[in-house]
Amino acid sequence: MKPDAVAVAALVILLLPMGYFLLASPAFLLVKLDIPPVTQLLRGMFNIQFRMIAVTGVFATMAFLVAGRPLFAMGIGLIAALAIWGRGRFMRRMDNELSARDAGDTDAVRRLRQLHWSGMLCNATLVAALVTSIPYAAIST
Repeated sequence: MKPDAVAVAALVILLLPMGYFLLASPAFLLVKLDIPPVTQLLRGMFNIQFRMIAVTGVFATMAFLVAGRPLFAMGIGLIAALAIWGRGRFMRRMDNELSARDAGDTDAVRRLRQLHWSGMLCNATLVAALVTSIPYAAIST
């Protein structure tokens, strides 16, 4: 397989967990976040989402470097770095809101919902950017 084909395949593999999250996360808009098992599931989904983007992003970055596409490698590397850095920050915020909710803070559920919306919006923006870049990534150099 040519390096360009490997790079495009890596881009598609990066899009798989992001696409799953794009389709699965809106289901949590239909349930209340004051139910502990629901928020545990939501937390787990965000946690694995960040990990999958980090891992697949690193591989996609390497594939684009091998293919001689440093601009794409930098873009995807930035996404991977944001996933690695953002995971700790996002999960810490979610844990703080879950603890606040469990302690009786009535506004914590609203803040959890805002966190959920912000995660979905960031993911949708990245998916749109990556899907838009596929034709440019597929062009042979």
